[in-house]
Amino acid sequence: MRRQPNRLSRTPIAALCMTGIAMGTAPLAFAQEPMGSLDELVVVGNRAPSQISEVPGTVWVLEGEELERQFESGQSLKDTLGKLVPGMDLGTQNRTNFGQNLRGRSVLVMIDGVSLNSSRGVSRQFDSIDPFNIERIEVLSGATAIYGGGSTGGIINIITKKGEAGDPQFETEVGATSGFNNSNDRDLRAGQSISGGTDFVKGRLAVAGQDNGAFYDGDSDPILPDITQTDLQYNRTLDVMGNLQFEFSDTQSLDLTAQVYNSKFDGSKGLYLGQNFSRLNNPEIRNGFTTDREPESDRYLVNASYRDTDFLGHTAYLQASTRNEELSFHPFPGSQMRYVGASKQNTEQHALKAMLVKELGDVQLTYGVDLDREDFDANQMIFDLDQARASGLLVNEASYTTPRYPSYRVDGTAGFLQAEWQATDRLKLDAGVRHRRASLEVSSFVPVQQRVNIENGIGSSAEPIPGGKNDYEITLFNAGAIYSLTNDQQIWGSFSQGNEIPDPGKVLGQGQYSLSGNGQYQLTDFLNLDNNNLPALKTNQVELGWRRHTPEWDAQVATYYTWSDKDTDITDRLTVDVVDSKTRAYGVEGSAAWRPVDQWEVGTTGHYVKSETKQNGDWQDQAVTSASLPKATAHIQWENDDTSVRFQGVHAFDIDDAQGNEIEGPTTFDLLGTQKLPAGELTLGINNIFDKQYTTVWGQRAQLFYEPSIGTTAPFEFKGRGRTYSLSYSIKY
Repeated sequence: MRRQPNRLSRTPIAALCMTGIAMGTAPLAFAQEPMGSLDELVVVGNRAPSQISEVPGTVWVLEGEELERQFESGQSLKDTLGKLVPGMDLGTQNRTNFGQNLRGRSVLVMIDGVSLNSSRGVSRQFDSIDPFNIERIEVLSGATAIYGGGSTGGIINIITKKGEAGDPQFETEVGATSGFNNSNDRDLRAGQSISGGTDFVKGRLAVAGQDNGAFYDGDSDPILPDITQTDLQYNRTLDVMGNLQFEFSDTQSLDLTAQVYNSKFDGSKGLYLGQNFSRLNNPEIRNGFTTDREPESDRYLVNASYRDTDFLGHTAYLQASTRNEELSFHPFPGSQMRYVGASKQNTEQHALKAMLVKELGDVQLTYGVDLDREDFDANQMIFDLDQARASGLLVNEASYTTPRYPSYRVDGTAGFLQAEWQATDRLKLDAGVRHRRASLEVSSFVPVQQRVNIENGIGSSAEPIPGGKNDYEITLFNAGAIYSLTNDQQIWGSFSQGNEIPDPGKVLGQGQYSLSGNGQYQLTDFLNLDNNNLPALKTNQVELGWRRHTPEWDAQVATYYTWSDKDTDITDRLTVDVVDSKTRAYGVEGSAAWRPVDQWEVGTTGHYVKSETKQNGDWQDQAVTSASLPKATAHIQWENDDTSVRFQGVHAFDIDDAQGNEIEGPTTFDLLGTQKLPAGELTLGINNIFDKQYTTVWGQRAQLFYEPSIGTTAPFEFKGRGRTYSLSYSIKY
């Protein structure tokens, strides 16, 4: 008789953490800790827990003491992902995570399965949670439709800490970071939680925050604040998170999570551009910065997940969530410096996801439906231009507020079916399909420039660009196979499709105007949504991989090829055309760790990626403003029961493009040490230990983005942070 695969019981925590609906191949969970067998439970990417031997694909799981030590040594969430996940680009060190791709493409970020992405492409998904509240992080590499659109490069699922049954349990953490350049060079952080409960109900409540001062580069000079996508200097965060888990019976459970998160500028220093912007080529940091709209990320999230392992012969999962965010930006000279404004972009998302899992001998069926709604609006605060120019952008008092983008609503419905078949003791096959249909409804809109002109006395009124409504739909397929060569060694192959739609905020609300003799801006042409839908665009990926795990060493390597053939183009006739636009990314990512004796570990990761577009029949390097940098990391670690010391380094390789632009990749090294005390533990981190002076990848990209409108790169030369020392103390009691 053929051996049945060891199906994992659907435990509440594991099941409820996986809240996106599976319709693609479930990637492998590859833990950073040594694993004794491929049959061990790790995690799964399709909402229903699974064993490592059952999932063909690539996932990196960051968890336990390794993750805590990175955070407690002063590493941010973005930095930790960039240094520990092979296919993930390095962090930006600013509020934005623009361009921090996975396998060269965009990534979908979630908290407990609730998406932090939206159709409006604002890149602040990692400015969303304090590391004190993170239990582990799952990174699913590669194009996938497991959780819907936006995941053409992969998925990052941040799993939050939960309570345990028993007497009240407390966790306290305090820490500080400084480069010792002056009194402003300090970051302070603290977190406090209480948890506990009974077998019926248990929970956790936590409050965590961080207060940042100034940042200094490797030459001990202050780093310029980011006036483009906003900065984390002189910033304070507050994260309040609560969770309750109810066990109604042996088969039914409910998980409730609520979070309020705020990250906001809290200082008086700003970038001085000179009177009438006379110092654009030589800006400096000065006191006296004030603004009626401060840079800020303000979010709340509510999530409810229900599980029933005995529902009409199925295991049933049901999730309902809502997320609201307001993202505010720094004052910035707009439209060739004819006005100064700062936008606020508001998104409200609601989602309902239902899934059933049925075991039929060697076959497992997973099927269900996703429902979602997204509402978006944005406004632009316009500041007193004379005052802003006279103060060199230090004093920004509001004159009026006007819509920034057309407001819109997206309603979506998706159905899916996934089948997994244990064909033999060693071979497992799976395949699935997902179909999504969505409607986009847009309000009428008058562009910012016409409104500014009217306020300045140039014209008296403007005809709005009409709104409209349109639909799009897309079908995605996947298939995969995994074969066990031995009990601790496997190979796999897969094909999967992901999708995304063009950013409605940037595409819609476009029109051409003429100023009539009576002072009215008359609409001469516009993009008519009723006749021009925004299509969902597919990304295809094939992947081949191998992995092996033993107590002494583990290794994993995967090669992939990702491509898409279509894109959208806004023509001079103000129509949306689907055009042939071939792009591809291909590469290899891998990791290896060797433990020659119990106390020592030596490890390395690497990612080679090449991103290209086809122009005039020839493949050319993709523009460096969006292409990923190959990278390599290495670490050596010594650890016993009480002490841990880790030395780690990362190097990103330079890239260039067909336009002659270049991005230089940095090289940095960190030293992390942890000592357990009779009560609690102490962590010391020395980051950028050799005080490397460099311009961040985002700083180099910002110069390319904004130099054409400002006329100089000087205000955007964002340096990397120099050597810093972090000391943290944590205790659980």
